[in-house]
Amino acid sequence: MTHTKKLLIGLMVLFASGAFAQQEVVLKISEGMPMIPLALPDFIVRGSSPTAQAAAQEIRQALSDDVKYSRIFQLLPKEYYAYIRGLDPDKIQFKDWDSIQARLLVTGEVREDGGRIVFDGKIYDVKSERFIVGKRYQAEKNGLRLVAHKMADELLKLHGEKPIFTTKIAFVSNRDGNDEIYMMDYDGANPTRITFNKIKDYMPAWSPDQRTIAFTSYRAGNAGLYLRNIYEGTESVVATKGTSYSAAFSPDGKKLAFCSTMAEEGNADIFVMDLETKKTKRLTFNAAIETAPSWSPTGREIAFTTDRLGQGTPQIYIMDAEGSNVRKASFGGNYHDAPAWAPTGERIAFVSRVDNSFDIYVLNLRTNQIGKITENNVRNESPSWSPDGRHLVFASNLSGSIQLYTVDYDGANLRRLTDRGENKLPAWTD
Repeated sequence: MTHTKKLLIGLMVLFASGAFAQQEVVLKISEGMPMIPLALPDFIVRGSSPTAQAAAQEIRQALSDDVKYSRIFQLLPKEYYAYIRGLDPDKIQFKDWDSIQARLLVTGEVREDGGRIVFDGKIYDVKSERFIVGKRYQAEKNGLRLVAHKMADELLKLHGEKPIFTTKIAFVSNRDGNDEIYMMDYDGANPTRITFNKIKDYMPAWSPDQRTIAFTSYRAGNAGLYLRNIYEGTESVVATKGTSYSAAFSPDGKKLAFCSTMAEEGNADIFVMDLETKKTKRLTFNAAIETAPSWSPTGREIAFTTDRLGQGTPQIYIMDAEGSNVRKASFGGNYHDAPAWAPTGERIAFVSRVDNSFDIYVLNLRTNQIGKITENNVRNESPSWSPDGRHLVFASNLSGSIQLYTVDYDGANLRRLTDRGENKLPAWTD
């Protein structure tokens, strides 16, 4: 069990019969809509505990960072609060908050109880002057950031969005001297090592339930595929015949697509394994190298890389999940690789080489328009989408060494996540 899972975090939703009344309110956010102005005043600390004071600041800072990252909410500057009366949690002055243009108000109260921190968070709709939802979390000191991330996820769910702040990013790092699989929080915090051996491990891929990672390892003398349950610490073999790599779970978690040379011809093709029966089906039959499968969110299609055009010019193709209806998806340029299908379904991110620079691009499948996400004359590769489809994590040597970064789908808000050793091949949980 990982360090995060060991955290003693209690969650209590207080319904109408308790201190908080909860209402089911879901507002789906459409792309292009203006961000929602959100007020996040300083949390109230009950008692004189210095530990509670520090906890209130840590939770609020992490929650503030999450809100800013969301691309859904616009955090109002703290100086705006100087123009209105101080917060009274027992009697919210909605007109005050409306006067500084807040649409949502998030309040928090923190206290220490038996050495643990208790956080009560509430969300209000300012315009309608009503309480929406309240959450209570209890945590040890090392779980305060997780408390903030859980509260931020409540904001996302309230607006019909997939939670992202409690998700994880798996990646490969040599920070301990050997390429191993690690995972970390979405913002780069709490890195945790997953594999422990003297053989190099590569290309992690998450199962939809976020409990299992498929990865490639050379522990059998060649590149084989393995599954590791990260909380139970158990492993199983998927494929060791030939060279097998670049795994991808189907959205329902029942199948695993991967690239392998296990066929008699010996070249790399796309295969799919039924994880229950262990039966493997070959999807591509081509003399070219075909690799990097990525499932569509519906599970009906698979994007992949192939150089079937020859002359070392890999392109992005799409086929039905059974291997039929193969068609080209990328056009222009002579090098396109590493497709990553966005969870929202309408975009595929990929790597393209132009003038010896590798950059991340995004293909809009609805309009066939391509947008360039990175542009810094370095090597940017291995894109992977956040669960809400608004952010990408990728590897880059922008800082000189290979490190992991996130960027929004439109190229904004570049953020560096790692700094120890070299880090690559990121995979964001679904």
